[in-house]
Amino acid sequence: MKAWYFTEMPYPHLPPFDELSSIRVNLPNKYFDPKIGADLYNRYLDEYIYADEMGLDLMVNEHHQTATCIDTAAPLSLAILARQTKNARLCILGNPIANRGDPIRIAEEMAMIDCISRGRLNAGFVRGVPYEIFAANTNPTTTLERLWEGVDLCVRAWKSNDEPFNFESRFTHRRTVNVWPRPYQYPHPPVWVTGSSDVESVKKAASKGYVFATFLQPYTQVRMLFDAYRSEYRDNGQPGGGGLAFMPIMYVGETEAEAERGARELTWYLKAKVEPQFRNPPGYVSVAQNVNAMRGGFNARSRTNDSLRQVSLEEQRELGVIMYGTPDQVVAQIKREYDRIGGFDHLLMMMQAGYLDNKSTMSNIRLFAKEVYPQIRDLPGMNISGAVAAE
Repeated sequence: MKAWYFTEMPYPHLPPFDELSSIRVNLPNKYFDPKIGADLYNRYLDEYIYADEMGLDLMVNEHHQTATCIDTAAPLSLAILARQTKNARLCILGNPIANRGDPIRIAEEMAMIDCISRGRLNAGFVRGVPYEIFAANTNPTTTLERLWEGVDLCVRAWKSNDEPFNFESRFTHRRTVNVWPRPYQYPHPPVWVTGSSDVESVKKAASKGYVFATFLQPYTQVRMLFDAYRSEYRDNGQPGGGGLAFMPIMYVGETEAEAERGARELTWYLKAKVEPQFRNPPGYVSVAQNVNAMRGGFNARSRTNDSLRQVSLEEQRELGVIMYGTPDQVVAQIKREYDRIGGFDHLLMMMQAGYLDNKSTMSNIRLFAKEVYPQIRDLPGMNISGAVAAE
């Protein structure tokens, strides 16, 4: 199992949440102080470099018009880390290809980063969460199709080394595709996909041999998605590729009290608000999914954004959304999650959020790397059957 350090690079220096209607999409940027922002950017990059030194792999992502994430151009931060780190795999989760408009530009950026890092890139792609529709001014009914068209074009561009090719599709029209530079890894970096609870997309990722990742979802939902992936991979997947990645919030403390304090700091992320009109733009999910939600069925996004805000820290830990405790307690929680979702290959960890300071973040990284990781590193990767202590 591989373990990945992650922060969304938050800007927490805001009025109390109860004084704000939203901190996403329409929060005025008057609340952003560039001097504070400059300090935060440099601090967050330093923490990534420390995680590399401690033996963890690194993941970055991007969001827009939100104080939860000031990493608005993840390829920029990843390029910095490609030059300043030495050992870590570097995963971007990811490129919001449905919202950016030019897949070839993304293919070029990723190839350049792969070369700078000497082949340490994992190239991830995302559809983008619902509220990104407003920042990008895109059509929510087409983002899923744009995602897959863009991924297919990037992969084809990386693999086509002999001569340029023409590409004509619904959203992209290119007379000449000829990506310079080409990636360091041949034929291309590992591809990851996330940002969808749509089972058909999960199956598509499996059939193509891409890693599928899920963030901050209760273990029952994760199990359902991972089982769908495993079934499709077993029937149609490409041998030698693929894999499953799971992400909780994570805090490891010297004592239980210290761990609980750190975990409560990290739940700032779960408490971040967004106004109702931005949560589910028409056409983002299918009619059937909306009907299911109205009937009281499970809706992964509303669960993350709303319900998780209401339950206790202990309940969040029981759901597998957050893990915290002493090193041995965290080891036990990881192994429990591994068993009840049928195994996975990558543990993605949000280890910094909100006001969690540098000292606490560095301690969290150090304790995990030195006392937790050695106890879980040898857990086997993707179990195609998923038959491990299923609940």
